[in-house]
Order: sequence, then C-alpha cells, then structure tokens
Amino acid sequence: MDSFQLLRDTIRSNVNWATVIDIALVAIAIYYLLLLVRGTRAIQLLKGIGVLLVLVAVSRAAGLNTFHWLVTQMLLPGVIALIVLFQPELRLALERLGRGRLWPGGVTDLRGEEVSRLVGEVVRGARLCAQSRVGALMVLEREVGLNDIANTGKRVDGLVSTELLRTIFFPGSPLHDGAAIIGGERVAAAGCVLPLSERDDVGSLFGTRHRAALGLSERTDAAVVIVSEESGAVSYALEGRLFTNLTDDALRKRLLDALVRPERERSIIRWKKADAA
Repeated sequence: MDSFQLLRDTIRSNVNWATVIDIALVAIAIYYLLLLVRGTRAIQLLKGIGVLLVLVAVSRAAGLNTFHWLVTQMLLPGVIALIVLFQPELRLALERLGRGRLWPGGVTDLRGEEVSRLVGEVVRGARLCAQSRVGALMVLEREVGLNDIANTGKRVDGLVSTELLRTIFFPGSPLHDGAAIIGGERVAAAGCVLPLSERDDVGSLFGTRHRAALGLSERTDAAVVIVSEESGAVSYALEGRLFTNLTDDALRKRLLDALVRPERERSIIRWKKADAA
C-alpha cells in the first residue's frame, strides 16, 4: 500500500493538465503522421528509423557507449534518406494535409471469392492481350500502398474486368504504354510509370516492361503481370523474381498464392478495422 501511495503522490506532483495536453498533442501528431504516409513506401523507411530510435534508447540505458555512438551516427543519415529518397511521398502527404484529407484509401481486404473473380479477370485479360500480341503491364497491390505510383498515370477507378483491361492496353489507347495499378477489385490508375530494375542480368534478355515489373517488385510487395508485345509470352514478377512463359493455370495459381490471405489473418485484420472504427 505504501508503494501505491508513493506512486500516486509522485504522479500528482509531476503530472498536471499541461503535461496531459502535451502528451496528447504529441500522440495526435504521431498518429496523423502515420496516416499521412500510410499507403506509400515511406512507411517502410519510417519503421527502420523507429528501430534505430529503440536501439539508441536501449544502448544508452545499458551504458553501451560505443554502440550508442554508432547507432546515433546512423540515425541522421536515415532521416536525410527519408527526405531525399521519399520526396514524392512526402509531397503527397503535405498536399493531402493542405486539402484536409488525412485518411488515404487503404488496401482492400478481399474475401476468397472476390480474389478468385479478380484473378480470373486478370488472367483472361492477359491471355487476350497475349493472343493479339498486345503488350500489357498489370500491377496488383498487396500490403505496400502504391498511391505514389498511381499518381504518375491517369485515374481510372473502374471495376476490374477483362474488357476494361483489354481497352486500357489497346494499341490506340493513350494509356497502353504504361502500367495499370489494381487496388482491391478496382483499376485505380493506368498509364503509370514504374521504376526500372538496375540488375545487369536482365538487360539483354528482357524489354522495358519486364525491367519495370522487376523494378517495382524489388521495391514493393506488388504482384506484376507482364505480357510481351514481341512474343506474346505472359510473365509474372514478385519479390524481385521473374517467372516467364506462364500458362493460364500457372499464372492463376501464382496470383492466388500471392493475394489470398489465410482465414485467420483476414479475421485479425477485420477485427482491427472494426476496433479502429
């Protein structure tokens, strides 16, 4: 009881309304900062900086002076890298703040039947493009948001269908040379520009579409379907790996493996969303 009384007296003597408001404002600022960068690749670097901050605190508390100095030196370049490497994301966040839009659209948690329909439409769209020797680049968003990539093209916001995909990549369309970004069950944007892979082993073997698909898959967790304009071959890129000359069944299986969540994971995500609401 004495310990509890001491703790209560300590809180009363050190915590006042100004302290509570100060802590609340800091919490709100951090919360809205995370909302601003959610849906962009900047969140990944923020996580890395967060780990460095934890290491700084732990090393200082443990008296690990040399390690503390080393981690502290790593922290400043990390902040500079956040500003330089993710300038588009930060600009998007500031623009959203200026418009009063603090809550960007997130990745839709699709059910199994919805994913099956989506994959079926994408596979059929890729096959039609392949049969006509029409080049295509279809990007399916997973956990890492692609808002910054979508902003390089034209907004579409249409339900994914074979007909829509075939229309986007029709040679006469002004959007056919870029990538179509698919978020959830909708084509978010088309005619988008993807970052090219800098790997030397793909330079002479594949064209720009394949390099762009690999480049995005190296930087995000997106699943990318590629149709070669020259050969009509269908390829698939995921996590920096490229799978070529896929049949419809092989492509469907790989897409389902990448997009279908285990039921337990979907339940946890739905519970978190309901709790946040």
